[in-house]
Amino acid sequence: MEERNIKRLMASVKCSSCGHNYDRHNVRILGHHLGVWFLSAYCPSCHNRYLLAVTVDKVKAEIVTDLTEAEFARFKKCGVPTADDMLDMHCFLKKFNGDFTQLFGRERVG
Repeated sequence: MEERNIKRLMASVKCSSCGHNYDRHNVRILGHHLGVWFLSAYCPSCHNRYLLAVTVDKVKAEIVTDLTEAEFARFKKCGVPTADDMLDMHCFLKKFNGDFTQLFGRERVG
């Protein structure tokens, strides 16, 4: 398993002191041996530091979303955003005034 995947998994783990989820940027991989990963984790909420020994037997990926199946299928086909996509979005947001009603049109109620 790659280090970035270990860090990503750690983002779903809660601090034992305060219950706040770890941020993957606050997890440092110290090493691994025979399937045991040694980590240093810092909780930004309660400011505690932990040394952890972690084993990963099976990883089950689950997608949690509020998209409909049709929306999910449509977006899945889009692929990964490119650097140009990110630049376009940055330029759009720089000019965007926050008025979603104007952006998407007025929805009629009742």
